[in-house]
Formats: sequence, structure tokens, C-alpha cells
Amino acid sequence: MTFQEQIQQGIPDQLPQPKPYESNINHAPKRKEILGEEEKKLALKNALRYFDPKFHAELLPEFRQELEDYGRIYMYRFRPDYEMKARPITDYPGKSEQAKAIMLMIQNNLDYAVAQHPHELITYGGNGAVFSNWAQYLLTMKYLSEMTDEQTLVMYSGHPMGLFPSHKDAPRVVVTNGMMIPNYSKPDDWEKFNALGVTQYGQMTAGSYMYIGPQGIVHGTTITALNAFRKINKEPKGGLFVTSGLGGMSGAQPKAGNIAGCVTVCAEVNPKITKIRHDQKWVNEIYEDLDQLVERVRTAQENKETVSLAYLGNVVEVWEKFDQEDLRIDIGSDQTSLHNPWAGGYYPVGQSFEESNKMMAEDPELFKEKVQESLRRHAAAINKHTEKGTYFFDYGNAFLLEASRAGADVMAENPTLGREFKYPSYVQDIMGPMCFDYGFGPFRWVCTSGKPEDLQKTDDIACAVLEEIQQNSPEEIQQQMKDNIQWIKGAQENKLVVGSQARILYADAEGRMKIAEAFNKAIKNGDIGPVVLGRDHHDVSGTDSPYRETSNIYDGSRFTADMAIHNVIGDSFRGATWVSIHNGGGVGWGEVINGGFGMLLDGSDDADRRLKSMLFWDVNNGISRRSWARNEGAIFAIKRAMEVEPKLKVTLPNFVDENIF
Repeated sequence: MTFQEQIQQGIPDQLPQPKPYESNINHAPKRKEILGEEEKKLALKNALRYFDPKFHAELLPEFRQELEDYGRIYMYRFRPDYEMKARPITDYPGKSEQAKAIMLMIQNNLDYAVAQHPHELITYGGNGAVFSNWAQYLLTMKYLSEMTDEQTLVMYSGHPMGLFPSHKDAPRVVVTNGMMIPNYSKPDDWEKFNALGVTQYGQMTAGSYMYIGPQGIVHGTTITALNAFRKINKEPKGGLFVTSGLGGMSGAQPKAGNIAGCVTVCAEVNPKITKIRHDQKWVNEIYEDLDQLVERVRTAQENKETVSLAYLGNVVEVWEKFDQEDLRIDIGSDQTSLHNPWAGGYYPVGQSFEESNKMMAEDPELFKEKVQESLRRHAAAINKHTEKGTYFFDYGNAFLLEASRAGADVMAENPTLGREFKYPSYVQDIMGPMCFDYGFGPFRWVCTSGKPEDLQKTDDIACAVLEEIQQNSPEEIQQQMKDNIQWIKGAQENKLVVGSQARILYADAEGRMKIAEAFNKAIKNGDIGPVVLGRDHHDVSGTDSPYRETSNIYDGSRFTADMAIHNVIGDSFRGATWVSIHNGGGVGWGEVINGGFGMLLDGSDDADRRLKSMLFWDVNNGISRRSWARNEGAIFAIKRAMEVEPKLKVTLPNFVDENIF
């Protein structure tokens, strides 16, 4: 069968042969046993309902064994034989260009070079899934190949509910992930209901088909690192940045450190993912001996090198060793997946990688004790460095939140609303006041032709648009404009593409709309192929997350999720090609609600109309909420937006004189 025929087939009429478990692939850890006997039976029934009853007797023991061995039913047998990667949009079967674009983006999320655990359909973060099993993938791709522009596919936490009649301006796909009743959003609820096959953790861009590999966070990490050094009035050259995590999005850190120009030490316990990042040239050197690492760091500091060093081991050992050796750390953070601390997101010091994987499945209570003990040691070592002048920030991975729950010394001596911890979130200190309040966030695009020359052309178009906008930009956003122009000019030489021909760029509403309009015009003129627009959910308005995206909201509303819900509803009727809303991206299940979108530009007048309507709302929805929280940068930005668009009328806050109290 051809690739197109395999897509159109969906779940095959005849059972494919079982596939061997490929040990060279980076697999998800075994999940802990959480289902009772009746619940296991229910999980098996739920899995078998995808298949004709004539296959049930053969599949039942196989699925039961998967549930026993891995804690989940992935249906490995049904993994496609074709290579998993984003192909040119013209390679996909179908009646709708928008649907073809979505197929391209789904396959990109599962590309072996992009996905963290590709055989388990997990893109990043240890549990950020595109689908829960391979039957869902096959059925979704079949539906997309049949869809017209007057239908909408409804995705129910990885399960394709079906195609429903709609209209050409409706989203082609509506995605929800993990939308639980609030009282059922504890970590064990995810373990249980995911094992039953009825919900999944979509992370952010994983379950919304918008992940573009670690490049997606390289830019944000670069901006964060540059501004962290600016906060301590130090040049990055010769400065030392210590952090951890090389899997998924955290793998962006050494690359960002190189772009910023500092010395980066990034610890990782997983040898497979460390090798992948080294092979991709996202990290320069690997060390397994702490004494050798210390010597290498001293040399790099003295010579003011720009270099990234991976330590294959636990980051707690690095913090403690550097303290003993009196090695000066300038900026520090952590980007392990602490939203998922008990199932492979964070590995405790003193245990090997293999020992930890075994313990988390077979003795989860002991594993939890070890993780919390490690967090206490981790925080204690960081505290010793910050007393010497290190600038430490939480990188939105729930490090401070989980450390506090473990009883670590991370709480502020004099806490205030929104500043409970002794260290700030990077959003509180950098991204919130500097970027999000002004409407700057991670706008991204994918060239669906798959041609590197198309990406180069879009880079040139975006750069020209930004340089033109900068000439008349107010002083308040000049630094943001300069940083982004510098980024886009260096994007090609930094070799950021992993998977699809994609780019990320921080831009405000004006920048996003003008860049998108210029792309659409270039497509219409035949200069480039169609382009998919999107963004990370980690943005101005897509996400309500009290310890990350909305951590610099101080009016008491940071625990509300109205903004994210408004965002996805508003994007839906303003022209998005697909929309998504998730529980639990970035900082943990039950800790955040986040929404995203995708939009296909095809050179048409319809696309031009939709992009202007949707992108304006997508950004200004968030600015207006931040403005109402009395964030001065956002008040400035929303007033400016109202001057540009007379139909925009936003309620502005009045300030209260503290003295009247």
C-alpha cells in the first residue's frame, strides 16, 4: 500500500503482525499500577472497542500484557510501518487543505527526532501525549483524509469522536485534553483515568499538534538567559548558567546558552536523550566525571568561552560539587518535568536511572520519598549558591511548588500575595513584565512545502516586517524589537530546525498580523507554499497558570481560568483552523488550563480576513486581563491597541492611593 492508502485505511481490516519492542528507542517509563481488577477489565474493554469483535480474542491477551508491562495499553502492534515525519502538504490524501496541514503537524509531533517517547505517542515532558494509543492515531488520520471544509473533527482527549457538519469558517478540528471535573485533577487521577483510556495529558503543544521541537523554547530560553544576565549587570561572556534536563523542551537550554554567549552546564540522567542532544549538536560536550567537569568549567570561564556542557548524572551533585569547589554560578534554574514528579519527570539523587525507573513502578511510595528528599537537598545546595550571589529563578516547571510540598527551604521570609517563594518565577521577573504584558509571545510558523528555501524566505519576510515596525515603535518595546530582529537574523546559522521547516519569533499583535499578512501575500504570489501559523500556549493570553504564565498577576485572580477559556472560544469563531484547550500543561495536571490554535495560510482572501480577526483577539484578550490586574506595561499596551482599533473598548482599572488605608 502507498502512504496515502495507508492513511485512508485507518484501522486495518486485517490484524498486522505484532511488532517487536525496540530497545534502542527512548521509551516512556512503566507507569505505576493503580487499577483494581474490575478497572483493568474496564480498561481492556475500552481498548477493544476500537476493533471488530472478531479480533477481540486475539488482542485481549496482548493488551492485557501491555497493561501489565507498561501500565498502559499503547497498541504497539498498530504502529504504522511508514516513516513518521512531516511530509510536504501535497503528499497527504484528502479533500481539505486545512485537514492536510493538520495531518502534517500531527506527524511532526511524532517524528523520532522531535518526540521524546515516539512509540508511546508522547511528544515531551514525560507524559505530554498526542494520542493515548495507536488506534486513535490511525482513526484520526483517516477522518482527516475524508474531511471537507464543511465538517469539524471533535477530539476527546486523544479519541476522535467523529466528523460533524459545520461550515468553512468553523475550526476543522476542536481538541480537548484532560478536561476533568475539578475535584478529579490530582496526579493519581491522571494515572487512573489515563490507564482506563478515557483521558490524557496533552501538555501544551503536544496534544494540540503545534510542537516544533526544542526550537519552540530555545528563543524563550535565550531571552530569559540574556535578561537574567542583564538583571545582575553582567555580560554573558564567561558567565556560568547551571540547570538540568535535556529531554523534550528542556533540551533547548544548552542551545539557548550558546546563542546567549555563556557557559552552560546542563545535567541529565538519561543517557539516550543526552546522546541525542549531542548528536543534534544542541550540546557541545558530555562529562560523566564531576572533577573533570569542574576543571572544564574553570577553563571556559577564564577563557570567556561560549560552550555547553552536559553532565550525565544528577544535577544535585553538580550544585553540591560546585559549592565545595567554590565555583561561581551566575544564573541558575531547573527544567526537569516537575509537573510530573512521580512518573519520570524528576529523578532523585543517589539512585541510578534504571533503579529509579524500577522503583517508580514497583514501589511508588518509596520513590516519592526519594524524590522529596532529593528536592530538599537540591534546594539546600541552591541556597548556598544564592548566598554567594547566584541569581536563581524558577523556570515554570513547578520546581519551587514541588520543593515547597517536600518541605524544602524555598519559602519567602515575608511572603506577599503572589510572592510566596524566596525565588521568583522567570515570568514574574522577566517574561511577564517585559514580554507578556506588552503582548510579546511565541508566535510560530511551519512551511508546509517542507522546503528549507521557503523557511529562508519567511525568515527574510519576518525580519523586514519587524525592521519596518521598529522604526515607529515606542521606547517601551524597543529592546524587545531589537532582541527579536537579532534572533531572526541568526536563526538560520544556529541550525534550529528539528523536524518540520519551522520558526518561532516573539512578536506582539501588530507584528504577528503584519508578518502573517506578508506571508499570505507571498503564498498568493506563488513565492512560497502554504504556511501554518501557531504559537506556544506559553503566551500572553492562552494560559492561566498561577506559578508560570500568570504568576505576575497580583490582583488575586491568578487562580482563575477565565482567560484561557475565553481565548479558545474567541479563536474558534474568528477563523482558527483548529483550536485546543487542555488541563495541565507545563506545571502539572490540575495546576493550569491552557489553550492553543493552528491556522493555515493558503494565499486566499479568506485567510487574510481570518488572520486579522483572530490574531488581534488572540493577543489582546490577554493584555486586557493583565491590564485589569493593574500591570502598567499591559495598561500601556491596551491603550495603544484601542488607538489603533476604534472598535476595541476595554475596561481600564483605577489605581487606589495606599495612603487612604
